[in-house]
Amino acid sequence: MCVQATTALTIASVLSSYQQYQVGKAQQKNAYNVQKRTNALAKENAIQRYAAEQLRIRQVLKASSQKGYQASLKARKARATFITEAGDAGGLALSGSTNALLANYYRTEGKYQTSLQNNMGINISQFERNMEAIQFGQKSQSVYEQPPNSALLFASSAMNVANTYYGLEAQKELYGYKSNRNKRNQRRQIETLRV
Repeated sequence: MCVQATTALTIASVLSSYQQYQVGKAQQKNAYNVQKRTNALAKENAIQRYAAEQLRIRQVLKASSQKGYQASLKARKARATFITEAGDAGGLALSGSTNALLANYYRTEGKYQTSLQNNMGINISQFERNMEAIQFGQKSQSVYEQPPNSALLFASSAMNVANTYYGLEAQKELYGYKSNRNKRNQRRQIETLRV
């Protein structure tokens, strides 16, 4: 009767371990799929943010370039008008005050162009920092992908079955019943006595 109970408990342990193995395998597979999807979403998010940031910097560059172009046109028209009026006033050579006024036009235009370049440099630096932040954001949203490990699950299940079997054998010995190990040892002793 004990043999049957031990066998039944061992079979139940095997079936339970098999079921746990299947559930564990499905859980690992699902977790791996979630990890892959999380990383894909982080990558898609980063790509969209990269594209938006690049569009923004292109728009800022275009607006700055347009402002510089308009400022140059305005300054050239003003200088041309001034030089034409000065030439019409009767002198081919420009006087000192006229030269000073023209120098002021050039200085003002130069300061404005320099200001545009400095602002563009600041915008580009900010753009680069934003791109680094996007990259860091993707890394922080990404997770470590751990593929399912069926061999480890199988080994764990096999160890559970072995643990159950040897636990039952130890209980048999504890209660005074003959365990399978005791029976094997007894058979070996009988066989050695026959020889």
